[in-house]
Amino acid sequence: MWRALCLTFLLGLATLPARAGMFDDEEARARIEKLRGDIGELDKRTELTTKNQFDFANQLEAIKADVARLRGQIEVIVNELEATQKRQKDFYIDLDTRLRTIESAAAAAKAEAKPEAAAEAPKVDPASEMREYEAALTLFKTAKYKEAQAAFLAFVKNYPGSASLPSAHYWAASSFYQLKDYGRAAELFGHLAAAWPDDSKAPDALLAQANAQLEGGDAKNGRRSLEILIEKYPASTAALSAKSRLKSLPAAKKK
Repeated sequence: MWRALCLTFLLGLATLPARAGMFDDEEARARIEKLRGDIGELDKRTELTTKNQFDFANQLEAIKADVARLRGQIEVIVNELEATQKRQKDFYIDLDTRLRTIESAAAAAKAEAKPEAAAEAPKVDPASEMREYEAALTLFKTAKYKEAQAAFLAFVKNYPGSASLPSAHYWAASSFYQLKDYGRAAELFGHLAAAWPDDSKAPDALLAQANAQLEGGDAKNGRRSLEILIEKYPASTAALSAKSRLKSLPAAKKK
């Protein structure tokens, strides 16, 4: 009996290393499987990250293409706007030249009809008057604004009775505006509107005066000039521009 018990005990001891080895192998296998799972998860994340980066790169390229396209459209619009403004300016100058020629002819005819009145006033050579006005206008058209303003002011002084005085004041003021002398420009535009309120340039002169005042930092008087323009010439194109300009101005501060 005792002998059988000892034999059984010895057999149990002999099997212990084998069982311990079996448990070690199972734990190792479990760890390996866990590592494999972790690696698989990392692979999935890497693939997802790579895909997201690829998608982001594609989106970025698409955005760059859109920005380049929009910049191209803006450049085209700016060029078209500049061309339109130039055409309008050339048209306005040409129209002014035609009107001035008609006014000069009318003034000459009137002087011939009343020789006694013409005798009282200094004799003026219509051809010389026309040449000086055309020369001043050419200076403005070629963007020689400093020379243009001097030439128009000289014309105003030399021909105080000319039918072209409103136009001469307008272009002299426009020259000062281009030279960023907004105070002098506003003064001349205002003089035109006050001295010749029925002239075709009077509404435009008021609008230009307001623009000069606003550019010069005189918001109060700029707003007032726009309001006067709308009140005096409500049906004019300049009044429509004045209304639009008023809407874009900051609200007047209440006292």
